Amino acid sequence: MEDETRDFFVKILNSMSVVLLWMILNVLFGIYYNYAFFDDYPNWKNYIFYLLSVASFIWVLKYLYKKWK
Repeated sequence: MEDETRDFFVKILNSMSVVLLWMILNVLFGIYYNYAFFDDYPNWKNYIFYLLSVASFIWVLKYLYKKWK
């Protein structure tokens, strides 16, 4: 396999693994540990979960943009 083709496939797999890891962690903490759901009103744990989720999503987007640039 040519080096350029191999590098391209490695870049694709790295991008997919980062996005998949981000999604798995958000599902784990959000659904399994019940931080994504409100009982009657949102508490500080819900705010921290959503803040970290949005911040990590922005980081993932910046990482992917930098990787594919």
